[in-house]
Amino acid sequence: MDYSSSLSSLSFHFNSFRASANSFLSQYEPLLLLLAPLFSLFLAHSLRSFFNHIHEKGLKASLLGFLMSSVKLLPGVQSYIDREKQKVVDKMQSDGKSKREGWKTELPSTGLGTLVLEKMREEKRKDVAWQGKCSGTVYIGGSEIDGHFSLINEACSMFAHTNPLHLDVFKSVARFEAEVVAMTAALLGSKEKSSGGQVCGNMTSGGTESILLAVKSSRDYMKSKKGITRPEMIIPVSAHSAYDKAAQYFNIKLWRVPVDKDFKADVKAIRRHINKNTILIVGSAPGFPHGIIDPIEELGHLASSFGICLHVDLCLGGFVLPFARELGYPIPPFDFSVKGVSSISVDVHKYGLAPKGTSIVLYRNHEIRKHQFVAVTEWTGGLYVSPTIAGSRPGGLIAGAWAAMISLGKEGYLKNTKTIMEATKRLQKGIEEIPELYIVGRPDMTIVAFGSNVLDIFEVNDMMSSKGWHLNALQRPNSIHICVTLQHEPIVEDFLADLKESVNTVKENPGPISGGLAPIYGAAGKMPDRGMVQELLVDYMDGTC
Repeated sequence: MDYSSSLSSLSFHFNSFRASANSFLSQYEPLLLLLAPLFSLFLAHSLRSFFNHIHEKGLKASLLGFLMSSVKLLPGVQSYIDREKQKVVDKMQSDGKSKREGWKTELPSTGLGTLVLEKMREEKRKDVAWQGKCSGTVYIGGSEIDGHFSLINEACSMFAHTNPLHLDVFKSVARFEAEVVAMTAALLGSKEKSSGGQVCGNMTSGGTESILLAVKSSRDYMKSKKGITRPEMIIPVSAHSAYDKAAQYFNIKLWRVPVDKDFKADVKAIRRHINKNTILIVGSAPGFPHGIIDPIEELGHLASSFGICLHVDLCLGGFVLPFARELGYPIPPFDFSVKGVSSISVDVHKYGLAPKGTSIVLYRNHEIRKHQFVAVTEWTGGLYVSPTIAGSRPGGLIAGAWAAMISLGKEGYLKNTKTIMEATKRLQKGIEEIPELYIVGRPDMTIVAFGSNVLDIFEVNDMMSSKGWHLNALQRPNSIHICVTLQHEPIVEDFLADLKESVNTVKENPGPISGGLAPIYGAAGKMPDRGMVQELLVDYMDGTC
């Protein structure tokens, strides 16, 4: 059959098909034929969104969300929920509202001059007695008026007017930052051959900013490397809430996966979520809730296998784990010596004993870090480049961090680590001896989380609060933790005595304590609609200033 015959045959079959199709469709209205494909597209889009929602939230959560949304449509239900929610918010805010009476809302007509310092001292005297009573919060030991406190205060004051944005003017602060970054990097494996010898970074305002920058840099690096335009990251449920911020700020889909039976990141669960859009996985050393180090080596192997980034949150552990390892504690690998680790966040203002507002973000190499920077050329104000989220930064805090590290040295950090690790072991042993309590997991560092199978642990927390202690309430499982600092070393026995007494009080008289937050924590933990819990927190924060 020649070409002309084939073409004629094809034309005949097409015309026959067209005639049959037109004959079949002639029985339908033209408007219906026009709307049918549009409806099909809408249905397909709706089904795709539905299945994506189920895939992201899970079948149970999706059905529950649909049920709650349907119930809220009933007359009066939404207004009732709003009233009850407001009662909870009012209770959470009640103490703060009374204290805000008399706060200034405009400038005084005449300034106080140097008398303002006495006014500030007066206000400071109203703060709670935090010395040794807070979980974490203040990591420096001793009194505010002498010792290390006095040293970093003077260092901050000396450079309070400086701004590292002006590198050509404040060369001293630029040097301080570079040396703080380099010294910290050396603690975290930069001198190891396996690190690649290019570890670099910057100082930031805190762990959250360090994490935000690491996520942003990973997103842009993976876009340039793999062309990923719909980025996703995977974190264990024990990872810090800063990743939720990063996901919202930088338009990244966030997957939270369960931890394993030991409360460590579940590597297999993380692997199951990795796809072509994955830019980043996360591990913590240790995790904030339970003080447990995630399997960083396994996560590093996973990241290397898939060619994606791995961020390690060392905000708590960065100035403890290197020294604890040197002291002989069984610390698993956690830093740039692990293949696959692409970035690390570490707070100097925690166990580094620097002034508040000092953290560091580190990268394995300059190729990744360059994606952290923002350079502007089309601005009438001139050429502009900034390394971090902030433009201007307080040089005094950078100077204070440098002073802290140089004044303490390796010997000082080893001594401090020995002190807090031993205090933690004493505290953990004392809690284990209280039969109504149990330790959550096996803490690797200086955080001890504990719960109870026979008591409401949040009522125990309220009792401890009434004795002046400020601990952290946790969920899944319901528990509380204390982050041990140098402030706690002298008063471990006092803490254990108050804890035993609080447990006995709750055991003998179970029920919420007047003014306590146990009912709110308990209700939030049982509330199936997590969106409602989120609304409560947002409404509470909205009323605090």
